[in-house]
Amino acid sequence: MKKQSNLSRLMGYAGNHRFFTYSSWILSALSAFIALVPFWYIWKILQEVIDTAPDFGAAQNLTHNGWMAVLFAVVAVIVYIAALMCSHMAAFRVASNIRSSAMRHIVKLPLGFAENFGSGKLRKIVNESSAATETYLAHQLPDKAGAIATPLGLLALLLIFDWRLGLLSLVPVAMGFGIMMCMTGSNMQKKMAEYQNALDDMSNEAVEYVRGIPVVKTFGQTVFSFKKFKGSIDRYGTWVIAYTKQLRGPMMFYTAAINSVFAFLIAAGIGFTQGGVTGEFLLNLLFYIIITPVISVTLTKIMFQSENAMIVDDAMQRIDSVLNLRPLSEPADPKLPRDGAVDLQDVCYSYDGEKNAVDHVSIHVDAGQTVALVGPSGGGKTTLANLIARFFDPQSGRVLIGGVDVREIRKNQLMDTVSFVFQNSRLMKASILENVRMGRPDATRDEILEALRAAQCMDIVEKLPLGVDTVVGTKGVYLSGGEQQRIAIARAMLKNAPVILLDEATAFADPDNEAKVQQAFSALSKGKTVIMIAHRLSTVVDADRIYVLAGGRIVESGTCGELTKKGGLFSRMWDDYRTSVQWKVAQEA
Repeated sequence: MKKQSNLSRLMGYAGNHRFFTYSSWILSALSAFIALVPFWYIWKILQEVIDTAPDFGAAQNLTHNGWMAVLFAVVAVIVYIAALMCSHMAAFRVASNIRSSAMRHIVKLPLGFAENFGSGKLRKIVNESSAATETYLAHQLPDKAGAIATPLGLLALLLIFDWRLGLLSLVPVAMGFGIMMCMTGSNMQKKMAEYQNALDDMSNEAVEYVRGIPVVKTFGQTVFSFKKFKGSIDRYGTWVIAYTKQLRGPMMFYTAAINSVFAFLIAAGIGFTQGGVTGEFLLNLLFYIIITPVISVTLTKIMFQSENAMIVDDAMQRIDSVLNLRPLSEPADPKLPRDGAVDLQDVCYSYDGEKNAVDHVSIHVDAGQTVALVGPSGGGKTTLANLIARFFDPQSGRVLIGGVDVREIRKNQLMDTVSFVFQNSRLMKASILENVRMGRPDATRDEILEALRAAQCMDIVEKLPLGVDTVVGTKGVYLSGGEQQRIAIARAMLKNAPVILLDEATAFADPDNEAKVQQAFSALSKGKTVIMIAHRLSTVVDADRIYVLAGGRIVESGTCGELTKKGGLFSRMWDDYRTSVQWKVAQEA
């Protein structure tokens, strides 16, 4: 099957606006032809000056020809502006449709996709890759039509007056074109991809670095503490310097070639006037000296258009890297979970295809039971929670809720069945009311207020200038991490799902907030199946069962009392935890 060209794909996004694109090409080419007409009048001015010299007063048509040259120059500009207006109308529609198409596809992808893909890289693809197509359609394509029309018109002008000078003028053009092809060939396409990869890497690491600035400021670290970010900057700098040095020679020869037309014309003038100078030859020579700079400008435009075409090709490939990702399958015969019981049956999952983050894990949680997942960092706790919520599917094994494989539950039904409160819960830039209403869009104001009260949030609401209608993130209104967690809990309470996932939900809470968060958890958990992930072991002592994970496997399970008596990993973690909570900051006497 023949691959569809980038232009055809872009026109598919344009819809009926593609006719504006076609019109822009025609108008741009027409503008290029009109822009050559003033040179004709300049030639007529030179002819009259030479014919009437030294009695220049006898020149009767200088003013007329001058104004005609100005008139056609203005008309060329007006037509070109019309071309750009048409191209921009289509380009904006295309960029908007690409972004909409990408975002519609992204919302269908598993929730774990953004984390694995990288938020900085994803933002760059959605925003900057679509912007690259906008620049291409709005400017490069109309300019390309003009750049094609200009040489055709120039070729006619160069050969009409003196074909010998015209052919000599084309020699440096051919040289420059040959050098340009060497610079913009397949190797350049590869280099462009490497350049965009380096930018993506740096953009992604920059986002992660900015998110970690509070840690940097707290511990007085520098950028060198973020090795991945600094490494991406160093790699980008090394690549750019090497690439610039590689193109330095070809670019120097290209610039020399396209600007050497004068040398050829001067040499020709010396050679062709050995037997004497005629007025006609002098007229043509002057005309060629005036018009040949247009050649270098046109060639430079073509060179940059070739580069921009490669940028667009790379941008489309990056957009495809998102659009080609497959959404999680929807069941042909959907089923409803009978209750909130959760089963993981011999589940395996790997992020890189090599080492399993979850390795043959089997867990059963009865409906209404509270279980805790504890263990060292990197043990697979969060991955298990993500698999239960179907942020992604396991590579082997099954995840069941209410006796039904999560792959056989419709996505909307699964989202109604599972609520999650994570350690980095974020609020939208909207009112407290709307942030909580996201849990159940059809909820009434009274129901939202009741959820806020149950989640111990009324002290937050009362201190805000507009209460629940206060917009978070504007006019200095910001909430602490613990306060954001309580709002997120209110959202989960309003949703009233039978299964609740809590991933380090008290990680950012101060002691006062933690006490209120724990009260909110107690209210949230009544009659629900709760799976909590925690490093603060004091939060899991009342759990019906505790699973200890290490290296992606369950190494221990039981109640808190049972596990502390075993003398295993949990017992050691418990001893370390009790020791740490007794630490006090020493004060100088």
